[in-house]
Order: sequence, then structure tokens, then C-alpha cells
Amino acid sequence: MLTDRRPILLANARVIDPSRDFDGPGDVLIADGVIRDAKRGIGAAGVPEGTDIVNCAGKIVAPGLIDMRAFVGEPGASHRETFASASQAAAAGGITTIICQPDTSPVIDNSATVDFVLRRARDTAIVNIHPMAALTKGMQGQEMTEIGLLKAAGAVAFTDGDRSVTNAQVMRRALTYARDFDALIVHHTEDPHLVGEGVMNEGEFATRLGLAGIPTAAESIMLERDMRLAGLTGGRYHAASLTSIESLEILKRARDAGHNVSASVSINHVTLNENDIGPYRTFLKLAPPLRTEEDRKALVAALASGLIDVVMSDHNPQDVEVKRLPFAEAASGAVGLQTMLPAALRLIHNGEMDFKTLIRAMSTRPAELLGLAGGTLRAGAPADVIVIDADTPWVLDRDDLKSLCKNTPFDDARFSGRVTRTIVGGRTVYEHV
Repeated sequence: MLTDRRPILLANARVIDPSRDFDGPGDVLIADGVIRDAKRGIGAAGVPEGTDIVNCAGKIVAPGLIDMRAFVGEPGASHRETFASASQAAAAGGITTIICQPDTSPVIDNSATVDFVLRRARDTAIVNIHPMAALTKGMQGQEMTEIGLLKAAGAVAFTDGDRSVTNAQVMRRALTYARDFDALIVHHTEDPHLVGEGVMNEGEFATRLGLAGIPTAAESIMLERDMRLAGLTGGRYHAASLTSIESLEILKRARDAGHNVSASVSINHVTLNENDIGPYRTFLKLAPPLRTEEDRKALVAALASGLIDVVMSDHNPQDVEVKRLPFAEAASGAVGLQTMLPAALRLIHNGEMDFKTLIRAMSTRPAELLGLAGGTLRAGAPADVIVIDADTPWVLDRDDLKSLCKNTPFDDARFSGRVTRTIVGGRTVYEHV
């Protein structure tokens, strides 16, 4: 980690700042941990003495990414990931803020555990880390947590991680209570009874592989219920990870009805489909599962139109013992902090997305939903900034991943583009040379 706090001028860049609807040539001046200016023509003559001037010709400067859904193993599962290792991976991937999930041991369902996470992250991580707290006590889906106290302690949103709250009355009460604190409820929309023993998307490909399928109805039925509860209560609701055309139709109806709802999609579901599982590749066993190519294209279109608000990594490190198993027995999940942006650049190079829309979904919009100060290059904002070389070709070597676990669906994948510098609070925490 570099600790130099000299002023930095990122010069001659293509500056992309969705918060100002800006995409054009310019410079970004950073000093005292904040952005001093981001515009065209700052130049070396207009900067403080001793400024580190970085020529960013041919590169993009953008707000640091904010990952809304990542599992970090502290407390209780530090063999899978620590704040230190997760932050190193995040910095290498251009992520300046991680939103960690509450499904730890113990569960993040009280103020003391929120405080532990914040202190531990502050002491060991090189990027910003904010916790989501559990929506229900012990993530058991029965009794909601003290949302007001947890928010005051520093929780940025409330979720039961990869568990769904099946009791509609509990969800209604949580949405109603959270509304009074302007708290965001983030929900994993999968009916566990419809998921059953399923391990991948239900359809012809699952049948060919001889694997039990998970129907899209497992997601859409839960989402439909939640949309009606959001309308009934007026609470702020965020669908954690949508995967299907059916779900997009439900989300659009709720939006058109004026409900206060938003949604994320994982980078895996907009860049991969069920066919990528191929010969039972367990690193592509995810929850919710990868869907069809038609679903993937619909998700990308929904992202481009703004129907889906956020792209997140769904970072879920799993060690070899639970991944190197037959597909039906393997644990779900993939690491994603370091590969989220390189994978997303595929959408740019394929012509499926423009840069400003992508950065909005990976930085500006998460900041807005969570009430964070990042996601912008406005003067006075925290200097969480990344420099992107969008065209350099490279091949992912899983041994280069900084996460403790290496369960990536992009093993040996060919990418075009990567982060070359990550700045957090005015300090350069990662530089690719």
C-alpha cells in the first residue's frame, strides 16, 4: 500500500462522471483527501507545488466503484476472506467501497457486531468497508432486528444475505418499520421451497446434464410478493439479484405504479449464461443460478435502460474443499471483487453498454441508494477515484487473484481492459505496472 498523500493531478484523461452527466476530456485534481476539481484544462500550472502529475492520456478517470454485495469472512470465517484480503482484491479491481453482508458468525444483527466490523475494517482494509446488518435476528426470518439502532451504529442497509424472508407478515413489518428510518431493505428473492434440491437453471440444459433445476418462478413469485408489500407499506425496497425476464416485467410494473423499488444484477448474470457451466464447472454454480442467453440479454437491456439500478460482484469466496465436488454437492458462489470491472468491460467492447451507464450502475447509483458520499467526481467529494485502461488485453491467472479463495468463473478468461490505479481518500492504494 502506498501512503503518499501529495496532491495528485490526473491529467489528459477521458473523465466520466455520471453524477454530473459528464463524459469528455479533462483533468482531475486531488488534494487533502478530496477532489478539488474535475474539468477540462486544469493543467500543471494550476496545481499546488509538489503535485504528483500523472499523464492519463488514452485512459479513463472515473469515480471508484461501490460493490453493493460481497461476502467477507470476518467475523467467523476468516479462512474464506478477511477484510485485508478482500480490500486488496477490491483495490486491484477498482472497487473503493465494499458493502459486506451480515451472514457471518456471529451474524451482524446487533450494534456491537456492526461496531466490530467498522473498527476491524478501518484497522486492516485499504478500501472503505460498510456493513449491511441482518434484517431478522439471527437471519432466521422470524423477528426483525432493531433497524433504527443498527442504522445509527453504521449499518447502511438491511438484508438476510442469501436467505429469503418467507413470512410475508415479517417482511411487511420490516418494510413499515424501516420506512420511518429511511432505511433500505435488500432482499434475496428466491422461494426456498421452489428452489428445493435444484442446483442450476431449470430447462433443457439441466435435463441434458442430469441436474435438478431451479425454475425462474422461484424468483418471480417472491419478487411479486415483495413488490406488493412495497406498495402496501411505502418502504424502500431493493431486489438483491435479479436473473430473469419474468422478474424484469414484475419490476417494471412496480416502477410504473410508483413504488419505491430498485434492483441489482450480478456481474455474472450479465456476462455469463447457463451454457458456460459446460462440463459441470462448479465455479459457475451460483445462487441464484445462471439463466438462459435470452435472460442475460434482457438483463443487459434493463441495465442500459435504467430499469436495473446496480451491478454488483456477488463476491462469495469458497475454499477448495467445498468447490472441488460433484456439481450437485458443491457450494454455490464465486469470487468477483477483482474481476467485476474487467468482466463488465466486455459489455462495452460488445457494444451492449456505454461507459457512463456502466459507471453509474457500479458507482453513482449504489452511492445514492445507500446514502454514501462516493460515486462522484464533484469538487469536495471524497477522493475515491480509479484510472482505467479500457483496451489492454490480458488473461486471468487465478493465482494472481488477491482473494484467499480462487473460485472464479473467469479462470483463464481473456479480458480487454483493467484498472491501472486505485485511489482511496486521496491515497494510491493500487497501481498496475
